[in-house]
Amino acid sequence: MKGIKPYQSSAWRITIIFSALVTLIIGTLLFGMYRQLMNEQELQTDQHLASEKARYQQMALTLDRRSFGIQVKTADPDTALVVWRNSFDLVGALSLIPDDMPLLPQTREFPILTGGPDKLHILTGGLVITRYGPVLIATRTDQLGTLIERFVNAAITALTLTIVLTLALGYLFSKAILRRLVQYNRLSRLIEKGEYSTRLPVSWRQDEFDMLARKFNGVLDTLENNLTAVRGATDNIAHDLRTPLSHLRIGLEQLPDKTSQELPEACAILTEELDHCLATFDAMLSLTRIEEGQQTLELQDLSIKDMCEDLFEMAEAMAELNQQKLLLSTGEDIKVTGDKYLLFQALFNLVDNAIKYAGDGATIEIVQAGREIQIRDNGPGIPDEAKDKVFERLVRLDPSRHNKGTGLGLSLVKAILVRHNAKVTLSDNQPGLVVRINF
Repeated sequence: MKGIKPYQSSAWRITIIFSALVTLIIGTLLFGMYRQLMNEQELQTDQHLASEKARYQQMALTLDRRSFGIQVKTADPDTALVVWRNSFDLVGALSLIPDDMPLLPQTREFPILTGGPDKLHILTGGLVITRYGPVLIATRTDQLGTLIERFVNAAITALTLTIVLTLALGYLFSKAILRRLVQYNRLSRLIEKGEYSTRLPVSWRQDEFDMLARKFNGVLDTLENNLTAVRGATDNIAHDLRTPLSHLRIGLEQLPDKTSQELPEACAILTEELDHCLATFDAMLSLTRIEEGQQTLELQDLSIKDMCEDLFEMAEAMAELNQQKLLLSTGEDIKVTGDKYLLFQALFNLVDNAIKYAGDGATIEIVQAGREIQIRDNGPGIPDEAKDKVFERLVRLDPSRHNKGTGLGLSLVKAILVRHNAKVTLSDNQPGLVVRINF
């Protein structure tokens, strides 16, 4: 980008095309004006000669030969140049009648020499047949030639100025565009070096470059957030797996020292630790497949009311073990289309979380009203600042991470509901938590 010159840019090529189009349009207009001027002058000349022809033909019919000669001799040369051959003499403004002159309205140009400063004149004329013989009627057209020459010179000057101005403005325009692109390129190099906080500037112009900068900055925001999430997830994975992997290593080192009676229990403990590690990876893979749309949904018509009743039956025993009360309230039955297994898994995760974190003796309610399902509890709840974070991967509200879990449950719940065009929100139950799912 740094080595590109203004005349090598696409803006310069567009300028050349634009300049050519403008020049062509102006040239076409000037040519049209030229043709119109020529036609108008030719028409006026023809009309003038035609009127003079009619006048002299009428005079030849009404005047005698001598009077006709006087009229020809005294004719105003500014109006027309008239020549008549009287016997062997020429009478009129010219001293000759060129050969092969056509009969009006046909005309022909011919030159004459004069004694004035403009020695050469160009005349246009033709012969008129009268009672007293042929008469040459002509008019000067060299002024027209001068006018046309001036018009052509002015047209050439206008076209030249048009080309020069458009190319000069295009060159400056290309430099201005390249200046912004070079700035964008310099900032992109900083981003390549890992300075992800860099952003492209947005000017007051609000042009297409500013639109591109805003979009690119949005992409950078997303990238920076994703990188932050990846770093956080990596740290969480390392923290979560460090303990079970350490237990596995210690347990494997101690296995040779175990007696035959202690060996089965030790193997069971190691298997449990290993299952926890595998569960974390399986949950992450499952979450990725659902978020990326790689897992095919087995769609069918489902009853929201039936799902809530099945959920209550499965979770009731778990609540009783924690000395908790699980209640169910259903309303009008509504049918939705979805994957029964995935939707039930999402709802069960929410109820399981309520049972796990609400505490002993808590009351948990499953409330279904039309397309909305609420899971309520009167436990400690979740702080407002953490309500959005709990749906992120590997986020757990326990800073010490002593409680077992993958930290992917709510992320999986949200991914499943999003695939089913459903929305999940968290709010306070004062005390406790209310989870709302709207299909």
